[in-house]
Amino acid sequence: MSELPIRQPAVAGHFYPGDPDVLRQSIQKYLEGVTLPKDLGVVRAIIAPHAGYVYSGPTAGYAFRALTTLPKNEWTVFLLGPAHRVPFHGVALGEYSAFRTPLGDVPIAVDRVAEMLARSPLYTRAPQAHAPEHCLEVEVPFLQMTLSDFRLVPMLFGDVDPQKVTVELVEHVGEDDLIIVSSDLSHFYPHDKAQQLDRAVLDAVIAGDEAGVLRGEACGSAPIVTLMSIARRKGWQPHLLDYRTSGDTAGDKLRVVGYGSVVYTEANE
Repeated sequence: MSELPIRQPAVAGHFYPGDPDVLRQSIQKYLEGVTLPKDLGVVRAIIAPHAGYVYSGPTAGYAFRALTTLPKNEWTVFLLGPAHRVPFHGVALGEYSAFRTPLGDVPIAVDRVAEMLARSPLYTRAPQAHAPEHCLEVEVPFLQMTLSDFRLVPMLFGDVDPQKVTVELVEHVGEDDLIIVSSDLSHFYPHDKAQQLDRAVLDAVIAGDEAGVLRGEACGSAPIVTLMSIARRKGWQPHLLDYRTSGDTAGDKLRVVGYGSVVYTEANE
């Protein structure tokens, strides 16, 4: 048994319901509201938003519904997102044995984390950055509702070159691994302006234009570019599943946040 502590929820009851029954019902509603494209291919990665569920849940439902097409497996999920609250250099992997949500505890792949820390100085523990952070936490209940068996590698991006992370990580992502990137798009523009900015970023993602993503407005641009670069090397193809703003869901249209869901697949054999 690991002596590492369990990472406690920071935003349960705020970004998403703290009651487990209400949480399950909410996520199930978002998943059931989705129709995926036919012949999508084998899912290898997704990009999903990380705002409060009333705002971004309908869009997140598209990305996570794609995971339900996967076979049952013991997955390792590399969960990538941008640090919002505590500045640091590198990629923080935390110092935990599990992530706790109202739906239960998800084990950390402590062996993979230890290997990464030993391999490269890009990685650090920085649990002080993880403790208050919402961007990874809000994705975990969706994962609990869509994958039957998985372990987490929580990767919180601070000040770091995404290409360096790609070069370090790409050869260590195997067939039993998935990549989940947590990112919102533009923040606090009028609805029409947000749509213009967000479409430019999403078009860049689909086109594989990493520089275009970095020029745009997405809080998780570095994790997105890391995924794009890994996908390019592995031949995974991106598909845009959904785009909305908070003005489309639960807010006014004067000052919105943008949300997109993208899935990366490889062709069926």
